[in-house]
Amino acid sequence: MRQYTYGPFGSRRLGLSLGVDILPRHKLCTFNCVYCEIGPTYQVVSPEYRIKAPPSLNFRKELKDILKYVPHLASITLGYNGEPTLNDCLLEFYNIALDVRSELKWDKYPPLITLFTNSSTLYLQEIRERVKHFDLVLAKFDSATDKDLRNTNRPHKDCPDIMAIADSLVKLREDMPNKKLAIQSLISKSYRDDFSSNDNNENIEQLAHLIKKINPNIVQLYSIARIPSEYFVYAIDEKRKKEIVKIFREIINNELIEINYY
Repeated sequence: MRQYTYGPFGSRRLGLSLGVDILPRHKLCTFNCVYCEIGPTYQVVSPEYRIKAPPSLNFRKELKDILKYVPHLASITLGYNGEPTLNDCLLEFYNIALDVRSELKWDKYPPLITLFTNSSTLYLQEIRERVKHFDLVLAKFDSATDKDLRNTNRPHKDCPDIMAIADSLVKLREDMPNKKLAIQSLISKSYRDDFSSNDNNENIEQLAHLIKKINPNIVQLYSIARIPSEYFVYAIDEKRKKEIVKIFREIINNELIEINYY
């Protein structure tokens, strides 16, 4: 029975990816996003909440036992069941993954060591110091107004506001010049008249302006692909994704930033 890993599986944005979960088996997060595809967050915590859950001796063996069969793997991806930066032992997992990667043979290129984060903890320098080591950081940023943050991501009361999150992403980008930062924006619609989804003009335009300020390597626009946490939200269609990408490209106006939709 596996303790830490799941997959490998085909990821829309990463290719063939091996997931690594470094949190307890129950979901632990600073957000309770309406669209979350792994269900509600019953334990919504402050971004300064910490657990200390170091990798067991089994982690290295588990990685090796799986990775030797997938020499074409594209990513070893940390982060699934909540916000992985809440674990103070994040870099211990990273270092073991780095060691195992160096010991194995790969078809073309070794897989990236990737981190998913919802960006809520990045205002803390100690967290950015850990995160900057990863080859690729996938940072959630799909609410660009405080109203949309409250409605869509439903953060813990101690989470920073939107401008503080954006500023922390600017700092992270500066801290990792030789690594890659991808901004992930999940946009959804709602069946409920009394719920304002993040697919509104103010949010989309403000997102574009803040992404321009952050200056990431990559922007990944996507929508709901599995059953969301709340019944009243649903995916935007292909036409709307293209419209949003067009708005992003016009406002960001930087050919060095790769903008894709999924």
